[in-house]
Amino acid sequence: MTPVELSRTVLRAVRCAVDDGELHVAVPGRTSVTPPGPGGCGDYATNVALQLARPAGQPPLRVAEILRERLVRTDGISDVVVTGPGFLNISLSGTETALVREILLSGPRYGHADRPTGRLVQLHAPHEVRAVVVMDAVARILRSQGTLVRTSCAGRPEPEWADILGVDVDAYGTPDAPVPLDVNVRPVPAAPDDPTPLGRDAARWALLRPALHDRPRITADHLVQRESNPLFRVRYAHARTRALTRNAADLGFHAEPGDTDLRGAQAAVPETVVQDTHDTTALRHTLADHPRILQAAAAHHAPDRLARHLVTVADAALPFLTAVLPRGAEKPSAAHRARLALAEAAGAVLAGGLSLLGIDAPEHL
Repeated sequence: MTPVELSRTVLRAVRCAVDDGELHVAVPGRTSVTPPGPGGCGDYATNVALQLARPAGQPPLRVAEILRERLVRTDGISDVVVTGPGFLNISLSGTETALVREILLSGPRYGHADRPTGRLVQLHAPHEVRAVVVMDAVARILRSQGTLVRTSCAGRPEPEWADILGVDVDAYGTPDAPVPLDVNVRPVPAAPDDPTPLGRDAARWALLRPALHDRPRITADHLVQRESNPLFRVRYAHARTRALTRNAADLGFHAEPGDTDLRGAQAAVPETVVQDTHDTTALRHTLADHPRILQAAAAHHAPDRLARHLVTVADAALPFLTAVLPRGAEKPSAAHRARLALAEAAGAVLAGGLSLLGIDAPEHL
């Protein structure tokens, strides 16, 4: 169950409580679920009971209990705990296994729409390199969500924008064109310098990661292979997941979604030195949130949201990747196969996101 699906589930619980006469409120159009804060527990938390308490004329804790009774009977939810003044903390059943299996089945297309929506969007950019690169990325993201897209530019794009930066514009025109189009992709400020000397990947990242109202930095910092460079971290994390798959094959095992906790898998072997357990909660949350990020990036024409999300995925994955393979004389277990599956899922999300930004996801780095 993704955060979007869980949000709908919470709203259905509210609607059922209203229909049964236990709550007398207008059902909100949307509600958010987020990772639990301090003092919380489970996989996700929501403050919907606090939001509804005043209009319902009931204490938040009472509203939370009403909703809890309905949520715990929902397929896919294993437990709901009320904490604090009325936060609902929701634990999902089979969360990690189902999520990883879904991502591995979809591969880099995880989070993409299943079918075309029939919606057509016309994107039109001024003759400026940042605007054209942003338009190209927005078009890719929109298409991933089932939208038909046509792109155009106020003037003929420079040859190096296509040859080096990989932009693809359907049409271009001049101010005296018979049917002038309104510019609807205009990041401000524009690129301060020519980004093409950075090459395709670094140049596109430099232009796409800043929010559209922020000034991009066209510097060689984007080429540096160190942790201070976000693009390097994202691409390195992907390359590490691919290396883990190759190394696991050499050790004779493959990925299989399941329980990643090594302690339970090795409890029956007292002489085995059990590795420290790495908490995968943050990584699972970022992977589960990927479809929502793609939807938001498409809706707001904001590829920077996807770029920043990929950094979050990489930063959550990198510490975990060090504990995927067996160490020393340790034999591969079901938990190692499950950890490899989670690592491959992270790699699929990183590869898919980079592809939508028009950036290469390397197998080796």
